[in-house]
Formats: sequence, structure tokens, C-alpha cells
Amino acid sequence: MKGLFLLISPRIRGAINIIKRSGTGSRKKALFMIFMGMLFWVGILIISIKVLVYFRSIDVIGDLLVSKLLSMIFLTFFVLLIFSNIITSLSNMFLSHDLELCHSLPVSLEEIFFSRVFFTVLDSSWMVMIFGLPILLAYGWVYGPGWGFYFELMHMGLAFIIICAGIGILVTMILTVIFPAHRTKDIFMLLSIILLLFLYIIFRLMRPERMVDPDSFFSLLHYMGTLEKTDSPFMPTNWISYSLWDHLGGNKRVFHPFETALIWSTALSLIVIDTWIAQAIYFTGYSRSQEAKTRKRGANRIFSLIEKMLYKIFGPQRASLMDKEIRCFFRDNTQWSQLLLLGGLVVVYVYNFSVLPLDKSPVPLEFIQNQIAYLNMGLAGFVLSAISVRFIFPAVSSEGKAFWIIRSSPMYLKRFLWTKYIFFLPPMIILGEFLIVYTDYLLNVTPFMMMVSSITMFFCILVIVSMAVGLGGVYPKFKYENIAQVSTGFGGLVYMISAVGIIAVIILMEAWPVYKLFLHIYRGIPVRTYEWIIIFVAFLCVIIISIAGIIKPMEMGLKALREQE
Repeated sequence: MKGLFLLISPRIRGAINIIKRSGTGSRKKALFMIFMGMLFWVGILIISIKVLVYFRSIDVIGDLLVSKLLSMIFLTFFVLLIFSNIITSLSNMFLSHDLELCHSLPVSLEEIFFSRVFFTVLDSSWMVMIFGLPILLAYGWVYGPGWGFYFELMHMGLAFIIICAGIGILVTMILTVIFPAHRTKDIFMLLSIILLLFLYIIFRLMRPERMVDPDSFFSLLHYMGTLEKTDSPFMPTNWISYSLWDHLGGNKRVFHPFETALIWSTALSLIVIDTWIAQAIYFTGYSRSQEAKTRKRGANRIFSLIEKMLYKIFGPQRASLMDKEIRCFFRDNTQWSQLLLLGGLVVVYVYNFSVLPLDKSPVPLEFIQNQIAYLNMGLAGFVLSAISVRFIFPAVSSEGKAFWIIRSSPMYLKRFLWTKYIFFLPPMIILGEFLIVYTDYLLNVTPFMMMVSSITMFFCILVIVSMAVGLGGVYPKFKYENIAQVSTGFGGLVYMISAVGIIAVIILMEAWPVYKLFLHIYRGIPVRTYEWIIIFVAFLCVIIISIAGIIKPMEMGLKALREQE
């Protein structure tokens, strides 16, 4: 245990030193992020309580729905935790930079293995524990169980996390013997995205909105009959959900010895099995993880053709930077494989509008169609902002430790930033306009609303991309192990708040003028002179805000990068 504490202590001491030595600005950022996290946590709790209260109020099947929802929650956590542990254990146990130092220390294999298991469980489970807790606490708020519910939630939840970690680590160790760790990470990143995409699309195609449709009531009764079938008794999700639901159902028992024995014996057995497997194959997998990746000649030819085409269009400096962006994007499988997830989200986003029951609305059809189309601009803007924070915001930070090459090259920082902007702008315009135009087509909106939403979204995209590139320069992170860490920091949070805020301002400023013009064109209601003035001023303000939203972030990013040491 002494060697284990020695291996764990650097990370603990590092976190303590960061807290002690952080300046006023860092503490303000930390407090701001904690405040935003608490707001999000409280929001999840409130929404979960409202959903449970609504489900419980349904006659006959209310409690059945709530109990099955609890099982689905733990099943979702089970899948997410296993895949998260697979990806995290690959990095911590085989690809981490400090492994060479750890293996040179006079400590045993078991101590190195358990220290990496500790980091893996912590890194892969903290988000599920923090943001999954309000969902489970909502059950306690709605049903008011005794202290036994919270006791079993804590100890069985810990065993549940250990089981997921044990399965994930076991799968990782076996596969790293078959494949090199770099390739295994790419394979599982791709499989995890495909799995999540598949589950999301299947859930959406089930059309849960039919549950509030009276016309499908009898078919839903038949469907609810199938929910009464018990879950698999061999799944840990069944053991923990059964025990917790027993408390929620009013059972006075405060302890479930059989389910407790099942879940803890499984957790402890997986620890022993993982230790045996590590003793046999861990070093073999670690040795294979040091192998270099092979270069594909066919891909280099394609990149060369793209570089020549960019050279003719943009010139040597911009073409070189754009070519580097394309090569880095496709060489990092964690980047381009997420395009599958993006494509699935776009499909589901469009599908949602194709199944809206607009014909059953009490509001006149032409009004409800155009109202939804107008609100759709805000939703599409949020989706594009979320995509930008993942792919565009880290664009400056992606230069990494080689940023000094940009500073020492003949390329000015201003040209560097605006080249990033020009590179990312066309695909975002294509995606944003597709979302708006096609969903408006599905809604069968008027030509006027189609034109307004398309032009407004065009200006929003110009601002979204500029803010992503500019604020990415204000909050760069050139030292990272995973580029995805850049978008989850303080700068990414500031960008999302700013982007969503300016989109909301643009849409709200256009709301009244668009409504007046719509009534004038399709209902013949005249527009008075002072109203024309207000309409003109409102659209002029939108244009001014958009221009400022394009120029100001780029200036802020340029100033921050010039001050970089």
C-alpha cells in the first residue's frame, strides 16, 4: 500500500498546489464554473422531479412507468460507464506520458495497476456520479422514502461503479494484446460513437410523442403490457434498481441482503480477475502500445492534390495552414469519427420536424408553422454553437506546442486567425442553411418566413464562427493530452454563453418586425409610418450587432495571442 500511495500522491498534491497557488483570476474562473455547474445540477433536479410527478399522475400505469424509467436510467449508466472506462483506461494504463517513470520505480506490478485503476475510476465516473445524482435524488423527493433508500443508493452505487470499471478495464487489457493501444483506442472511439448514435436514433424512431396522443391509447395499453415483464436477473442494473424501487414502493425493509451479496461479490470478483489478468498480459499490452502508427501512401496523395488546389485559390500561406488543418483533422480519429455522431444528430433533428402533429393544433396552421419556423432559428443556432465549440473553438489551441512556429513564421497573426475563420465558415454555412431550409420545407412555411430565417441564420453563422475562432484565441490551451479537453474548459463555457446570448438577442430583436411584416403580407394589415421606422431600426441593429460580433471577437483573440509569451 505504501507504493500505491506513492503513485497516487503526485496527482493529489498537484491538485492541492493548483488550488493554493491559483491567482485571483483563476479562482474567479473556478467559482464561475462551479456556479454554472450548480445551476445545471439544480436544473436537472427540477426537470427530473417534474417528469416523475407527471408520470406518477398517470392512472394505472404511472408507477410502472416510473419503475421502468429507473431501470432504463441504470442501464444507460451501465453502458456509458463501461465505454467511458474502456477509453479512459486505454489512456491511463497504456498511453499516459508518465508510465515510463512509473515502470522504472521499485514498485510492484499490482501497485502500478491499482494506481491506474484508481485514476480510471475517478476520471471516467465523476461526471456520471455528479450529474446522475440529481436524477436519483428526484425519486427520493417525489416518493419520500426512508434513510434505507439513500444508504443502499450509496453503497450499491459504489459497487455498480466498480463493476463497470472492472468490465471496461478487462476488455481493454485483452484487446491491447490483440491490437496496439493506439489502434484499440481508435476502434473503441468509433464503436462507442456508433453505439450511442444507434441507441439515439432507435429511441427517436420509437416516436415517444405518441404517448400523449389519445388516438394511440389502445395500442399503448398493449405496449405497456410488455413492460410488466421482469428485467434480466443476471444484470447488476436489475439488482440495484429492484432494491431502490422496493424502498420507493413503501417497503419497510432497510436492507436487501441477497441483492447486496450479488452486487458486491460481483464487484470484488472482478477486482480479483482483473488483477490476475494484469499479472499475465499487462506488460505485453504496454509493450505493444509503444509501436508507431503506419503511414498510408494513398492518403498522402489525396492531401497533396488538396494542397495544390488550395494553393491556387488562397495562396501559399493560407493554403499551407488549411492543408495542415485538413491533415490533422483526418489523422486524429477521435475528431473525424465524431462526424458520424454529427450526421446522426442532423438526421434526428430533421426527422423531429417531419413528425410534428401540426394538424391537431388549435392555432391556425399558417401561424403555428411560421412560429415553429421562427423558433427553429434559435434551436438551430444552439446546435451550431455546440458543434463549433467542439470543432472550431479548439482550432487555435490545436497548434499545441508548435505555436512558436506560427509566431516565428512570415505569417501575421491577423492572417492566421482570419484563415482559420475562412476555413471553417463554408461547412458551417452549408450545415446551418441545410437545417433551416429543409426544416422550413418540411413545415411548409411561407416564402417570406423562408427568406427571413435563411438570411438571419446566415448572419448568425458568421457570428458563431467568428466568436469560436476569436474566443479560442482569447482562451488558448496549447498544453493538452486530448484536444477535446480544450472545449470543456472555462473558455468553452464562455463561448457557449456568449454565442447563445447573441443569437437570442438577434432573434428577439427581429420578432416584432417579422410578426408585423407577416400580418401585412398575408393578412393585409397596414403598417403605420412609425412602425416602418421601428422595423428599419430593428433590422439595422441586427446588422450592426452581427458586424460587431464578427470583428470584436477576432480583435480580442488577436490581442490575446500577441500577448502570449
